[in-house]
Amino acid sequence: MKARFIGLVLLIAACGGNAPGDPPGPQRAPGATSLSAAALDTLWAQANERFRAEDWDEARALLDRFVLEAPVNDARLIEARMMIGEISFARGNRLEAAREFRRVSDETPTHPLAPRALLRVGDAHAALWRRPELDPTYGQSALATYQELLNRYPDSEVAAEAREKIARLNDWFAEKAFKAARYYLRLKAYDSAIIYLRDLLATYPQSAIAPQALLRLIGAYRELGYLEDVRETCEYLRRFHPDTPEADEACPAGALEVS
Repeated sequence: MKARFIGLVLLIAACGGNAPGDPPGPQRAPGATSLSAAALDTLWAQANERFRAEDWDEARALLDRFVLEAPVNDARLIEARMMIGEISFARGNRLEAAREFRRVSDETPTHPLAPRALLRVGDAHAALWRRPELDPTYGQSALATYQELLNRYPDSEVAAEAREKIARLNDWFAEKAFKAARYYLRLKAYDSAIIYLRDLLATYPQSAIAPQALLRLIGAYRELGYLEDVRETCEYLRRFHPDTPEADEACPAGALEVS
């Protein structure tokens, strides 16, 4: 991930560092910085070297100074913000990283780095949702951010990554619902379990846990004697998840008696 970002930064720098529609290059106003152009270039090169070496402390110090010294129209400031976000992410400061990435995506939406910045906002929030059974607030924020990326930049090179990450998040949301359903099944509160399982299957039909959810739903229907529901759910299981190992045992041909 970081290597891909560095490569994009170098490509942008080789093209002059400007987004489409930007001025030809940074215009340094007299007195805008205490460093000469050459000294500022050296500072930028040092920051990039330390960033590549994953020397986060030194890279952050150099980047912070660059941000203070560079004129406001220096295109490299956008790249510097991205790198500062990556350093914060690597250090485990996810919310700080999300703020830096969001700043890039919202303040410079036409810059080539803007789609990746938005992707990394989602990554930072997703990293804060550590297990499916925990509060999913950050997972929901990540999902909304990835969807925002697809809406704003549907043809960007990171759109496919966003779709993959949405699928993984949906697997976690489905797993969270599945664990709740299993809790009610252990209590023999079948009606409550059925509510969770049906909602899971309606909301996340492509999730990895969907076949297991169908098996549990069939079992709950059997316990309550809902044979028509058993039949319909078995048909759905055979049609959409024919390779489920337990399907034959859960849905034996011609056997719909209550267990």
